[in-house]
Amino acid sequence: MARRRRKLGRPVNQKGRSKGEGQYCQLSYDFLHSAAWRSLSGAACKVFLELRTRFHGANNGRLILSLEEAAGLLGIGKATVQRSLEELQEKGLVIRTRRGQWYGRIASTWATTDKSINGDSAPQAWKAWRPPQAPQKTKRGSGMDPSANATGSGMDRGPSNGSVSEPVRPLRLVSIGSGMGR
Repeated sequence: MARRRRKLGRPVNQKGRSKGEGQYCQLSYDFLHSAAWRSLSGAACKVFLELRTRFHGANNGRLILSLEEAAGLLGIGKATVQRSLEELQEKGLVIRTRRGQWYGRIASTWATTDKSINGDSAPQAWKAWRPPQAPQKTKRGSGMDPSANATGSGMDRGPSNGSVSEPVRPLRLVSIGSGMGR
């Protein structure tokens, strides 16, 4: 019996396939460099990756993840999971294909938009998402130099009750080993 060759230094099984690697989650650089992905909160990244690891080639659109299950697996609260799913939908990274129901304890089903859904091409809505524009700041006040008023040069710094404060007396420094107080 001939010895099996190893692929790239990895051990192989009887059929020549690599052993011990398991499955992986492939994400394209295009996806990871998108504005939508880079603007996600940490919790939303965790929820997306949990959804994406449930994809097995032909089940996109039927990815099941309940709030309770995600909270338990990811170590975050159910409200945080809910906000994360809303953020993922807003940025076009996931689509809810069926709304869950409390009665009957049916979880929502999801689809990620980077893979095809039920044989249709991938929607890739995340490519169109752009961060909201910050409102333009308007110039307010006069055109005076702000450093002129920074110290309140026109304000009276004296006491408000009309009395004159006494000057501060310097403290005498006493060293610990000086022998004073013995």
